[in-house]
Amino acid sequence: MLVGKELLDKARSLSNRPEDEIAKGCGYVGPSGRVLRKSFYRALVEAKGYKLRSNGPGRAGNRSSRRQAEFRTKVHGNGNLLIGHAYTKKLGLEPGQEFRIDVRKESGAISLLPLKK
Repeated sequence: MLVGKELLDKARSLSNRPEDEIAKGCGYVGPSGRVLRKSFYRALVEAKGYKLRSNGPGRAGNRSSRRQAEFRTKVHGNGNLLIGHAYTKKLGLEPGQEFRIDVRKESGAISLLPLKK
């Protein structure tokens, strides 16, 4: 991710493009490919010489350092129940791992049982 004069120069050279393309061209893309708009705009403002207060212990674009896992979730409108990265990371789960879902209706408990490969 570019910062300072390099960010301003690159953003200026891409100024005829859509905002998301400018942000991507300056390196403001997360691991999933999502454009990190807030981090990009914040870096632009700072590159222009304005000092911004930090939002807690981490930088504005670093959610993991300021958000604590609550161990709460809810069923989404489409019926899906999301566990989320914080919990899979805490359990040491890797992409591609497979599980059997065990539902205990009487207690309302859901268990994930790892499948052997």
